[in-house]
Amino acid sequence: MKKIERKEQLALTIFISMFVFAITAVAAVLSLILVYFMLRFELLESVDGRLRLSDLFLAVPVSCTIIGVLLTMLTGKVSLKPLNRLILQLNRLGKGDFKARLKFGKPISKLSGFRGIENSFNAAAEELEHTEMLRNDFINNFSHEFKTPIVSIAGFAKLLRLGNLTEEQKQEALTVIEEESLRLSYMASSVLDLTKVENRTILTDVSRFNLSEQLRSSVLLFIDNWTQKNLTMELEFDEHMITANEELLKQLWLNLLDNAIKFSRERGTVSITIQEGESEITVAISDYGEEIPPESLSRIFNKFYQSDESHSSKGSGIGLTIAKKVVDLHNGTILAESGRGKTTFTVTLPK
Repeated sequence: MKKIERKEQLALTIFISMFVFAITAVAAVLSLILVYFMLRFELLESVDGRLRLSDLFLAVPVSCTIIGVLLTMLTGKVSLKPLNRLILQLNRLGKGDFKARLKFGKPISKLSGFRGIENSFNAAAEELEHTEMLRNDFINNFSHEFKTPIVSIAGFAKLLRLGNLTEEQKQEALTVIEEESLRLSYMASSVLDLTKVENRTILTDVSRFNLSEQLRSSVLLFIDNWTQKNLTMELEFDEHMITANEELLKQLWLNLLDNAIKFSRERGTVSITIQEGESEITVAISDYGEEIPPESLSRIFNKFYQSDESHSSKGSGIGLTIAKKVVDLHNGTILAESGRGKTTFTVTLPK
């Protein structure tokens, strides 16, 4: 990739250099022709039939400069056309028009340097357009998901206030209010967590702790969730220590485990393994259930992205974004693989 970029930059540099050289060469030739005609029509002074060198040295650069300026003015509109197009499309992007696309046209677009600029600009514009669509979808979905529990809480609170309910009905109403309140709290916390993690640029509060114990405690926090689905939790690892931000790593495991449990089939299995190398530790969390489509694997860590919109109520679409940011802060990697009814997230972190 870097070799291609260097070739494109070299091609663009050569093209610009050749253009400048062509203007200079044409200006020089035209200036010599002009001097020739000035001599022929005796517009330059001569002594004993010979041209004074001072006049020649003055005439050539002056005429060359004048002709060069005129040629630049004449060709400037053509030579600056690609740059003007680029500025125009950049202005469109700056104003929020993410449908802007750059096309230089022939023959400029055939040059590898300009073709590289086209491809880079259009790829960035497409990504911005896609992100904007995801953001709008997220706002619409999140607003709907946020409103639903509020309506439920208000409705059941009104029933309790009116009275005339049996003890069983009261308990049912209180249970719904409690569940919907927790749901609201989870949604609000997710957004706050994302903001908090995104605002971090360096890793702080680093300490050495037992990674295995942290994973076991994270699994226990979801005991109600996985027991309701009759899931088997397989924890295949010994004791492993790591130096990292304990709070952020716990947030990472909670997001990955939450996904694994939610998308596992009933009576399925969620497995966690740890492998330790000389300088890194790899944690793999696998579940057996809904697969991630191949076309979604490259986007699942994008903000607001949900591979299956029909299951949008299962999450906010920002859990994996938080996970990716936490891993990046630790200079690690996170990969997702999905197929044959199994999905695995593999996190590799420096020890």
